[in-house]
Amino acid sequence: MTESLIRAVFPGLLQREYIILPDGRAFNDILGGNALYSAVGWLVWQPQEPAGIVARVGEDFPQGWLSEIAEHGIETQGVRVQSHSIELRNFYAYLTPYQYVQEEAILHYSRNGQSFPKSLFGYQPSIPTASRTRVEETSLRSTDIPSEYLNATAAHIAPMDYLTHNLIPSLLHQGTITTLTLAPSTAYMNPIFFSDIPQILMGLTAFLPTENQLRSLFKERSEDIWEMAEALSSSGCEIIVVQKDDLSQYVYDGMGRKRWFIPPYPARILSAHAAEDVFCGGFLAGYQRNFDPLEAALYGNIAASLAVEGVGPFYALDAEPRLASARLDSLRQAVRKC
Repeated sequence: MTESLIRAVFPGLLQREYIILPDGRAFNDILGGNALYSAVGWLVWQPQEPAGIVARVGEDFPQGWLSEIAEHGIETQGVRVQSHSIELRNFYAYLTPYQYVQEEAILHYSRNGQSFPKSLFGYQPSIPTASRTRVEETSLRSTDIPSEYLNATAAHIAPMDYLTHNLIPSLLHQGTITTLTLAPSTAYMNPIFFSDIPQILMGLTAFLPTENQLRSLFKERSEDIWEMAEALSSSGCEIIVVQKDDLSQYVYDGMGRKRWFIPPYPARILSAHAAEDVFCGGFLAGYQRNFDPLEAALYGNIAASLAVEGVGPFYALDAEPRLASARLDSLRQAVRKC
């Protein structure tokens, strides 16, 4: 892979994931993270346009995983391996295809008659907190983005800490990146940070929160999705796409004051794990192709529909190439203008 081929950049997180599905099957210590899943969403539609990820990992991160990522057309030059360990383990017990819990891991393994994995000993779920000043171990620094990545044309910033989301957009704009999207972190999408959100929105092409995040941010201010989307759009980002738990989306285009609802594609859902991240990568790919927010959201919806039918970050890339296009044509007929 040559450096000049990189078209899209995905700053975010890499993780070591432990997943228990609703049917009780467990997948222990597998590669994951929102940076990777977002890049996969891009590759569903742009397999010949390699992506680059940016993330921080510890010295204990399996080196073979970096090779595996690269083998799937994702540049890993932006993965910064630190000289110490970083806690990247995350446990998800899915109660339904859409709902998971991260507490009491031992109980969930026992309930399904499975041995607790030794590699998960000592795990404690992280409690989402937000700070305007605290730097996390996984927070990205200005020096973490390879200069070659700035020659890309598009980027999506996955959910991370507030400081990273304040820093990275301006850095990416120093290069040739003209399309920049961001999915916020649940930690700072609350009323305390309401006045800080315009700073995050500045310079973005599209803002991609979940419905729960949006309702948390606007608590006691508004309960109307379109009113909330319009308020965010007027703060500096014209395109707002609200992701619902059931894999449907509300799309608001502030330029033309247009509104659409996209239902979920009727996929055979095994688990909606990381579907929101895959959606974001697919959205970026669609927007780069058409520069149309509705089409971009349709691309994201279909990318997610492929990912939820299996487990692991690369499952969606194994689908028959024509399947995504066929699903896209079908879903276009179901869009509702609001």
